Amino acid sequence: MRFLALCLALFVGSAPTYAYDLNDSHFHLTNYVQQGTDIREFVKIMGDRVGRVALFGIPLQQTWSYGNSGEFAPTYYLQTDAPLYYYSFTDAYIAMAYRSLTKAEQARFDPMITGFNPADMYAADHIRRVLTTFPGVFSGIGEFTIHKEFVSSKVAGDTASLTNPALDRILDFAGEVGLVALMHSDVDMPFPKPGQDPYQALQLRDLFKRHPKTTIIWAHCGLGRIVHPVKDQIAIVERLLTNPELSHVYIDISWDEVAKYLVATPEAIERVAELINRHPDRFLFGTDEVAPTEQAKYLKVYDMYRPLFAKLTPEAKTMVLKTNYERLFDAARLKVRAWEKANIK
Repeated sequence: MRFLALCLALFVGSAPTYAYDLNDSHFHLTNYVQQGTDIREFVKIMGDRVGRVALFGIPLQQTWSYGNSGEFAPTYYLQTDAPLYYYSFTDAYIAMAYRSLTKAEQARFDPMITGFNPADMYAADHIRRVLTTFPGVFSGIGEFTIHKEFVSSKVAGDTASLTNPALDRILDFAGEVGLVALMHSDVDMPFPKPGQDPYQALQLRDLFKRHPKTTIIWAHCGLGRIVHPVKDQIAIVERLLTNPELSHVYIDISWDEVAKYLVATPEAIERVAELINRHPDRFLFGTDEVAPTEQAKYLKVYDMYRPLFAKLTPEAKTMVLKTNYERLFDAARLKVRAWEKANIK
């Protein structure tokens, strides 16, 4: 009965707060070799615990280089020295998977366009082309990556940059259409020298300021596997959240590699909870799971964050887990459908 009530509520546009535990702002249906969970099986994994999911693949394909790994077929970027390359077909795959669902099931997903190279001045044209090819499907772009430990240096071709005008074209177009933009960019380089200026944080701030009409979600708060919180990380995020020029920027706390920092100690939990409680409308929960096969694995990050959620006010917890997602993606759905109606002949 609970599952039936959830489907009905989502089908008519909103879900009651009692019908599910969370929405997921960050989920990869497929992995780095474009293999993953069948979307119908994933609906079963969501069950009645997950209301809605921002759905995307992985924009990068890991090369299987026989000269590097021989008969071993790598499925992850850390398993080989062979390069990664952009894989645009991921968008068509996600669109067709979404279209295979019933209307009630589709209402639980917000597909995202991610198969573009953010260093390519034609990337914005790819996004437009996907929208016109699959109208009525997509609500955002991402997760796409600018700076990412171990990944950026492996990508074939030009290196993505926060100062590249190709990225400005992408975010300008997202703002014009109303697409939510989910972007991964580390706050600092791996293993920085003592006292090294986190120039990437400054470039991020300037990028965000250049695109005030675009709803941007900064994935993982800029953290990573070894990119740990920089000195005064809380203060840096606080300045972002209190700057009126950056009111269009939100933060997701997805990925188990990020959770390990945010719940590392009672002191860390307390500081992060205080920050979220001061700015509850600016944070979103996401799993960043890749092609899970069971619910326990899928909700691992949610379980890791239980100590943090326990420190949030009831209002802040609801916003982070549920209503911030609904506010941003409901608005995106309306704007993108209106743009499609005006621009697709």
